[in-house]
Amino acid sequence: MKKIVSLIAVSLCLACADNAKTTESINTSEEIVQKNSSEKEVVSSALVSSFDFEAFDSKYLQQKNDTTYVINFWATWCKPCVEELPAFEKLNEQLASKKVKVVLASLDFPDKIEQQVIPFMKENNLKSEVVLLDDPDANSWIPKVSEEWSGAIPATIILNQQERKFYERSFNYEELKTELQSFL
Repeated sequence: MKKIVSLIAVSLCLACADNAKTTESINTSEEIVQKNSSEKEVVSSALVSSFDFEAFDSKYLQQKNDTTYVINFWATWCKPCVEELPAFEKLNEQLASKKVKVVLASLDFPDKIEQQVIPFMKENNLKSEVVLLDDPDANSWIPKVSEEWSGAIPATIILNQQERKFYERSFNYEELKTELQSFL
């Protein structure tokens, strides 16, 4: 079983390789990066909460309030994940006044938070809530998110009290906004 999980992890890494080029493609211009540098310095590991699946489930997937949650499962090493993040950031910005909460659930390894996730957040000036889903037993929690989920990322779930939809695919902003409209 460990060999299968390792093989899947290696396959995902290879499929999502070439993160360096992608990170460059979503960085803002030097002028904007410098202008926002004081804001980006505020980002710290304290802002990246870590959850096992049970805590993540109760905090985000089982909410009984009037908010619609857009939860994106991603990792810094996943090229398609990184490419779609600007769509989630734009959605977060555009719908700040609505009862919509964008959560970026990182599946990076916990020991990579300081080395990769936080620097990535700073470089890309992420404003959405970023959390670490730190639960190594993916075989047990992936089907709890959705029976449809093979475990590949990027993956997104949009949910509120009335509706729940899962997507194992990448989004651009227009596609994401269109999907969200049925929840609002």
